[in-house]
Amino acid sequence: MPSARRALGVAFRTVHIASFGALLGGLLFAGDPERLGPWLLATALSGGALVALELASTCAWLTTVKGLVVVVKLALLAAITIVPEHRVTILFLVVVLASVSSHMPARYRHHQLVAAWRALEDPRSRLGRSRRRHRATV
Repeated sequence: MPSARRALGVAFRTVHIASFGALLGGLLFAGDPERLGPWLLATALSGGALVALELASTCAWLTTVKGLVVVVKLALLAAITIVPEHRVTILFLVVVLASVSSHMPARYRHHQLVAAWRALEDPRSRLGRSRRRHRATV
């Protein structure tokens, strides 16, 4: 069911971007924290669903550039608990990381950072065997 998996990814990503935008806007304009709660929950749940969808394909995703960027974004979000007065700045930094990483060329975004997994990739394809298999199932 490649098309169903792709549709789920698009749906989760749409909810994630919309809810994150509402959350960031609410924080930027000092919205009522109680009213921002559902947006925070929707952002966290949709983000978790996106990670789960990637990991269902391959855990090697975590050791690609795009997987590492997600880990960095999560670390930045955790930093908000330490320096809450900088939450808007941190969230803008998360937006920048997300935008840059999702629009960089695929050869960088999908680059495998762990040599052991890179060695398993097919040298005849710049995407490697695991990416071709993943693309075939998406």
